[in-house]
Amino acid sequence: MKIAVVGAGSIGGYLGARLALAGEDVTFVARGANLDAIRHNGFKLIEEDGSEHIAAAVRAAPISECGPHDTVLLAVKANQVSQVAKDVRRLFGPDTTVVTLQNGIPWWYFYKLGGPHDGQPVRSADPDGSIAAHIDNHRIIGSVVYPAAELIAPGVVKVIEGNRFTLGEPDGSQSQRIQAVAHSLTRAGFKAPISADLRSEIWIKLWGNVVFNPVSALSHATLAGMCGYEPTRVLAAAMMEETRSVAEKLGVRFRVSIEKRIAGAAAVGEHKTSMLQDVEAGRPLELTELVGSVVEMARLTQVPTPHVDAIYAVTSLLAKTLSESRGHLRIGS
Repeated sequence: MKIAVVGAGSIGGYLGARLALAGEDVTFVARGANLDAIRHNGFKLIEEDGSEHIAAAVRAAPISECGPHDTVLLAVKANQVSQVAKDVRRLFGPDTTVVTLQNGIPWWYFYKLGGPHDGQPVRSADPDGSIAAHIDNHRIIGSVVYPAAELIAPGVVKVIEGNRFTLGEPDGSQSQRIQAVAHSLTRAGFKAPISADLRSEIWIKLWGNVVFNPVSALSHATLAGMCGYEPTRVLAAAMMEETRSVAEKLGVRFRVSIEKRIAGAAAVGEHKTSMLQDVEAGRPLELTELVGSVVEMARLTQVPTPHVDAIYAVTSLLAKTLSESRGHLRIGS
């Protein structure tokens, strides 16, 4: 399979390196220091057990030099998809599939969902419709990303934990193309189950993101810190209850309790969420995609979400302040 990885960061690097090591034909769409490092040194992967592997056979190129591929792994953050959507079309042939690897409610969420909202756009994910205009919905395979990894240097990814990428067709079918993608990921050492109800898994993951990402950005606390402090634990439960009510109005059913979901986050330990890391580094926040999407769905379903709304408002102000000052915020001695 000829695979293009758009976004040679932590998750894209993890996927691309393992797939290349398993014999797949992988091209990293990259630029700058990442492009130079991969071209000269291959892609270095440091596994969870500390073992190191070099994917030397990979190619790296700017997207302007890339042609059609069988599969595109779209591994940029949710707030970066609109920036690359137009150029991603260069990678498309007649039957190219696009595996979306973003957190939050995806722009294609209502595609082939059926029911009263079938085909409706998700404005928090695609405000001006430019993503849907350039990435055809019929190409999409959805994914829920569970691993944690870090890009510790250009062309070098360190795996923190996990190897599961759940896949799903928007219509829930077991198509030949999704089976081919799952087979390639499995050969590369990943767990790649195919779900007939990927949207429920999207909400289960978002259930944590909608709480812990913005609250950590505001408090600078780790997952263990937020879950172990009674006031924020109570806040987390209230936000999760609101989020669950929204999702259930859209037909989603949760297979775990709020208490179990919070306990799972606490078990991760002294881990900084991606949004807190972005605050500390002065990077744009995935706030609209992770929290604004729930607010949008709440308005659509007419479900009140006062706790989510309040946290969204104050975190939005933090993001605005950091952006306007071009600053970053870090607590340290």
